[in-house]
Amino acid sequence: MQSKFLLIPLEAVVMFATPAFAKVYLTVEQARSLLFPGSKFQPIEISLTDAQVKAIQDSSGIGVINKKLHVWRVSNGGWFIVDEVVGKHEFIPFAVGLDDHGAVLGIEILEYRESYGSEIRDPMWLKQFVGVKPGTILRDGKNIHNISGATLSSAHLTDGITRLLSTYEIVLKPSGS
Repeated sequence: MQSKFLLIPLEAVVMFATPAFAKVYLTVEQARSLLFPGSKFQPIEISLTDAQVKAIQDSSGIGVINKKLHVWRVSNGGWFIVDEVVGKHEFIPFAVGLDDHGAVLGIEILEYRESYGSEIRDPMWLKQFVGVKPGTILRDGKNIHNISGATLSSAHLTDGITRLLSTYEIVLKPSGS
């Protein structure tokens, strides 16, 4: 008796499970060079405690996705952080550069996996974050312009930056600053 089920190799299933529109724009190293040209980087391993997660969430109003931070201390005193937020369905890996006082120097989108909404890479849209200081609560559609067609991606990236600014204040900021 023949089986009514068609056997499909696992590789074929995995191929269709990955997003069809995935686009890698920058590696972490390329983003570091763009945000901090000519600088040296010291990786710092940080795993957030439950108390730090609660403090970040209370301060920013945004949930912490990952307790392990991907952070580098920059030779000029700044910080380079790689993080991710959910777009509509998929994660959006991004990098942010902070100056030695925690203000945003720039943001780079590393990958975009959604079928639409990649407009969040627009340099003019990203420029509105430059200079934002820790303690600022950013809200898409309020003090950050949203992007039609990328509403969720722009809102979630805005939330991610707000969360990282709170993370700087609570975890990264040198004592006495």
